[in-house]
Amino acid sequence: MYFTDRGIEELTDRRADDEVTLGWLAERLRDFIDEHPDTAAPIDALASWLARLDTDADGYDPDDG
Repeated sequence: MYFTDRGIEELTDRRADDEVTLGWLAERLRDFIDEHPDTAAPIDALASWLARLDTDADGYDPDDG
């Protein structure tokens, strides 16, 4: 495990059985940025990455048909 994985491991240990919506997650990310404005760029990059997981490099989204 990398040092940076400790938070991810804690999240897994504490919340693995929780069910949340992406709307809830987006609000928590906004709350985090409000408290830690210096993290806005990496949090925004993470959110964009998560939003585009099903879209390939050419912009094709398999869910669009």
